[in-house]
Amino acid sequence: MAREKDSIAQSDEHNSRGIELADRGWLDEAIKEFKKAIELDPDSAHAHDNLATVYAEKKLFREALTSYLTALKLEPESATAHYNLACFLSTHAGEMAIAQYHEAIELDPEYPDAHLNLGLTYADQGRMEDAARELQTAIELDPTDAFPRHELALLSMDEGDFRTAISQLKEVVRMEPDNFEAHVDLGICYAQKGFYAEAERAYERARELNGEDLLLTYNCAALYSLWGRRAEALSALEKALAQDRTRVQGWLAADAMFDAMKGDPEFEALVG
Repeated sequence: MAREKDSIAQSDEHNSRGIELADRGWLDEAIKEFKKAIELDPDSAHAHDNLATVYAEKKLFREALTSYLTALKLEPESATAHYNLACFLSTHAGEMAIAQYHEAIELDPEYPDAHLNLGLTYADQGRMEDAARELQTAIELDPTDAFPRHELALLSMDEGDFRTAISQLKEVVRMEPDNFEAHVDLGICYAQKGFYAEAERAYERARELNGEDLLLTYNCAALYSLWGRRAEALSALEKALAQDRTRVQGWLAADAMFDAMKGDPEFEALVG
């Protein structure tokens, strides 16, 4: 019993020393101290937690996650253990995912899903060039999969590159004729480029698949507004407002596609 207490006391000393070293930025030395603390007292949740923190700072995310989970396993009722794991995940989950996707690709460079999901993760982080590169690689590795094409099109739409989006979406709807979202997105792109008749055809096909969709109805109204077809724009907009007035008014507030109709008494009465 005395020997066990001695081991715990020594473990605490190494843990304290590790904290001091970490505070000074001497991370490798801190890791050694925390490991010594754990060797002396494997049940020291604090030592595992501190080790995890240093691993995370060194971007050794897999090791950090293992240590955080160990600390939580040792003290499942600890609010601090749950909090520290949550902080790690919210801060580093994206970076950890990217690192793991890269490892998967190093092991298998022709792994289309790894490139696809790496691209989606880059997009979530706002790294659009990296995202587009990985999505394009996924397309090249598996040309039969429409999903990465659609994601690349959405990325291009966000960047205002509607021409690239159109080329990808045309291929998506060829591969998946019943892909409702792709037809709607294709219509949006055509409308943005001023190809109104093509946009109307895309929306008509989408209507065959899901004629009551709110976003479709709203975008039909926007198309007719751009096209100068006032009566049809008002009719579609009235239907959209009846479906969900709050959402549609929110969209209208920042939508330049209805600028030509602003000031029109019937339009203002409808949206006001």
